[in-house]
This record gives sequence, structure tokens and C-alpha cells, in this order.
Amino acid sequence: MSAPTTAPIPTPTAPGGLPLIGHGLRLARDPLPFFNSLREYGSVVRIRIGPTPAYVVTDPALTRRVLVNDAAHFVKGGKYNDALRVFLGDGIATVADGDTHLRNRRLMQPMFNKAHIAEHGNAMIDQVRKMVGAWTAAEPRDVLADMNGITLATFLVAVFGTGLPAHLEGEFTALMPDIMKGTIRQVILPPWITRLPLPANRAHADRVARLRALIDQAIDHHIDVTAPGPAPADGASGVEACPHAAEAVRQQGGLFETLIGAEDRLGRRQLQDETITLLAGSIETTGTTLAWALYEIAGNPAVERRLREELASVCGDRPLRYDDIDRLPYARRVLQEAIRKYGVLWMVTRTAARDIVLGGHLIPEGADVMWSPYMHQHDSAHFPDPDSFDPDRWEADGGAGTRGSFLAFGDGRRKCIGENFAWVELQIILATVLQAWPRFEVTSRPPRAQAVITVEPDALAMEFHSGVSQHRATSM
Repeated sequence: MSAPTTAPIPTPTAPGGLPLIGHGLRLARDPLPFFNSLREYGSVVRIRIGPTPAYVVTDPALTRRVLVNDAAHFVKGGKYNDALRVFLGDGIATVADGDTHLRNRRLMQPMFNKAHIAEHGNAMIDQVRKMVGAWTAAEPRDVLADMNGITLATFLVAVFGTGLPAHLEGEFTALMPDIMKGTIRQVILPPWITRLPLPANRAHADRVARLRALIDQAIDHHIDVTAPGPAPADGASGVEACPHAAEAVRQQGGLFETLIGAEDRLGRRQLQDETITLLAGSIETTGTTLAWALYEIAGNPAVERRLREELASVCGDRPLRYDDIDRLPYARRVLQEAIRKYGVLWMVTRTAARDIVLGGHLIPEGADVMWSPYMHQHDSAHFPDPDSFDPDRWEADGGAGTRGSFLAFGDGRRKCIGENFAWVELQIILATVLQAWPRFEVTSRPPRAQAVITVEPDALAMEFHSGVSQHRATSM
């Protein structure tokens, strides 16, 4: 890119920075209102994290330039990315741009083809139905914890296949929330604090090490389960001799079979990194979206009624099947609106690879460039009445009028590789909850959105009841 022919526009600095910590206190205390407030100062706004300047892009059109048109000049990096690498390692979400990222993405892409996911769809439905059906009626439940647990279990079934030892699943569930909180702490604190041998820093490192050990156990278990048995006397292996056995092994292998076959090219450490990346992405974004969706459905009788009517028209009285998912367009719009309203990610970063002008503002080489999907998706210029929950905003032209500002899955060559899987998992879980429980209600105060890795409800309790929903009964 050639140098600009006109002088760059001075970049405004956000007010409220403090000595030494800059805007770190605002990021720690109220990051979502802080990011939303930056829009009024310009399309690119300078903030400070500690003494280090960073440039926040508030215009979604400019963010798309960073992700697509000028992606070669805005490389994966930044403080947020560095903090994620502490536990994700060099998975495809955090590894630097270049040949390694391109190779690993190509190796992993077959895992997320729609046809490949479809092979495991009914196993995912069975897992969700078993867990949701085991809830006790009329008992207050922590919905975020439930949704994270279900998305984790569904992910493990789809990716590792059946039969993963229960203790691995339990430890994954226990570790991930604290790891996510430790990561965001590393983002908002000055680097010199995160390098000190403080108890919180040591605890974070210990949890990450334990997570890697668990991933290693899951990989070894998967290899042991899917390895071919000893050949019988006639020379044909057990799998070759029995087509049913071959099918069972294929189904048991899960989506992860793709990566196991590439271990010689990835190496065990890289295999760990990619698995942790998929694990974190699956739990945090999907579980949070589902929790918010259930909250909004419980508070919007018309939305709930339309969801249940659509589900009944497709499934009748039988359980959900994988082939039903594409016939539930309103459910998809409800989920997309939940993602839109709650982010789900609140901050993403890149690093300027050279001095470059963005929207008339000079971004110096090496500077962190930040944007917020949450902020873009609350921009009233693109999403009228952004604080309202309106699934129908996605109906006309598939939401084409607003899609340019919908960046929950990113864009360009680093767009989320698991988007297809995420939509399948979201729709399976939402539909299964609706089928299993005719009525549910919020029993806690209205939750407040809090920025961890995703935008989570700070507290959300709900009760699920087996009686016929009043909303549904009145519509009959």
C-alpha cells in the first residue's frame, strides 16, 4: 500500500485515561459501556492500556477493511491475542498469519464441512436429550452453567466420539470458567503485573497446564479406542471382516479423526493447541448464546409461541432429528439475534504490520488495533433500536441490510472455522430444550451483561416445568 498523498487526520484520544494504567480501569470496571462510548469520538479512537497506546475501530466498515481488504497489513496479534495464547497456544485462532496458519486451517477444514458434521448430528441430539431430560422440574438452575456443560458434552461427543471417560468431561467443565477469567485478567492488567509470581498468576498457569494434560489424555483415549484390533487368522482385520464394526468405529471416531490422521504433520503440541482452541470456542460462545437466548425467549411470549409452533409443525410429537434443523428458520433467527444483541465477543485485536492509514488515521507499525463485535452490533445506524430483541430484523433478505455490521464470527481469511458446527449445535440444543420442557421462567433478577471472554450474564437462574406452556395453550 502506497503512502497517503494527504496528511492523516489527527486521531482523537478517549478521555479519562489515568497515569500509568491509562484506560485499564475503565476496561476492568465497565468495558462494554466504555467501548460503546468511543463511537462518539470518531471512527478510530486512541486509548491507552497501561502506557501503551491502542487504536479502537468503531466503524464496522473500517473493521471489515482490517479483516478483509487490508488483512495483510493487520496481522494476528495484540495484547488480547497474547493473553489467549497463554492457554490456546498456537491454535488457528491465535497463531500468527503465514504458512503455518494456512496449513493448519486447511488440515482442519474437513472437520467442519456440513456433510461431515451431519454424520454426527444424531449422536449430538441424543447427548443433549439425555442431559436436558435429566433436569429436575421446578428446580432453579444456573442456566449459563447448564448451557456450558451441555455444549461441552455435545462438543466432546461430536469431536472425540462416544465413550470418553466421565472424569475428563467433569474436569474440563470445572477448569474452563476459571481459565477464561484468568485470561481476561491478563488482558486488562499491565504486562509487568501478569509476569510477577503472584498467586493468581501461578493459579492460572497451573490450570492451563492441567487443561493440557487432560487434552493429552483425551487424545490418547481416542487413539486407543479407534485403533484397529489384532488381525484374525484369515488375514482380514476385524473391521474389514465386519462392515457393522467398521461403521461403529467410524461413528465412534468423531470429527477429531481428521486431526489424528494429520498428527505426523502437526505434532502432539500443535494437536493440543488446536483441540484447546476448538474446546474454548465451542463452550464459551455457544453456551453464552444459548443462555441469553433462553432468557430472551422466557421474556418474550410471542417469540416463544412462534418457536414452539414452528417446532411442532416440523416434528409433531416425535423427537428432533438432524434433518429437521434446516426446516427451523425462525429458531435460527432467534439465535442470530441473541448473538447480535450480546456480542458474543466483546474485543478482538490485530497488530499493524507497518505504518498504515485507516479511515484517514495513521496507525503506526506495531500498534495494537482493537474492535468490538458487541459495539458494532449495538450501532443504531446499522441496527435500529439495538437494545431490543427482534428476531424479525433478520427476516428480510436474510438480514442483508445489517449483515455488514454482524461480525460475531469475524470475516476474511481468519473467519471462524467452526461457524457451521456452531449453528448446528445451537439449533440442536435450543430445539431439544423446547421439546423437553413446555414451560420455563426466569427466577432471578434480570441479568447484567459482563465481559469475560464472551459477554456473559452475571447471574441467570431459571425453572423448567413439565406442564403445558400458557403461551402455547392460549394459541391453540
